[in-house]
Amino acid sequence: MNAHDRLIDSGVVAVLRNIDADAMLDTVEALRAGGVTAFEVTVDATNATDLVSEVTAEFADDEEAVVGAGSVLDAPAARSAIEAGAEFVVGPTLAPDVIETANRYGVLVAPGVMTPTEAIRAAEAGSDLIKVFPAATVGPDHLSAIQAPLGDLPLMPTGGIGPDNVDAFFDAGATVVGAGSALIDYDAIERGDFDAVEDHAAEFVTAVEDAQD
Repeated sequence: MNAHDRLIDSGVVAVLRNIDADAMLDTVEALRAGGVTAFEVTVDATNATDLVSEVTAEFADDEEAVVGAGSVLDAPAARSAIEAGAEFVVGPTLAPDVIETANRYGVLVAPGVMTPTEAIRAAEAGSDLIKVFPAATVGPDHLSAIQAPLGDLPLMPTGGIGPDNVDAFFDAGATVVGAGSALIDYDAIERGDFDAVEDHAAEFVTAVEDAQD
């Protein structure tokens, strides 16, 4: 199964932001035990490429897992992430050079958009998924409003999505969702309680599975 199919099948992408390098592998192992299969390591940390490499290596033999990079703002950052092993690239904004770089290397790309104009430009530029961000600001109805005139776009709302509202986002036309603190128990990570990280993730994954049915 290719990276695109694994990402779509995952239902939810774990956005790994501000996690200490020493806790990263324990965190992703706990998330994986909780049923998470898609991992987005944000590249706004100084050691971001090393973290992408480490997480990618962790799941090298896992046929379901897919690892990518997030918060990618420009072409150099995209290329560095791809060279580090990222199988997908996600950005908070619509950056044509990021899309072009990912397409050049055959890597799935999901730029960030908010408006219908940005969404169609992202699709026309060669995006594989379209990240609606921040989704919490506009809610699930915004996805429906984008889909209505533009057709069945592969939308990935991110931000403010949790077990209590993920079904509304899928009903509104989400292909997959992105989640950070609603999926990842940062307090438990700080305590070193990775069983709690696993349990917290499992609750979210169950909600996603129910929403997809």
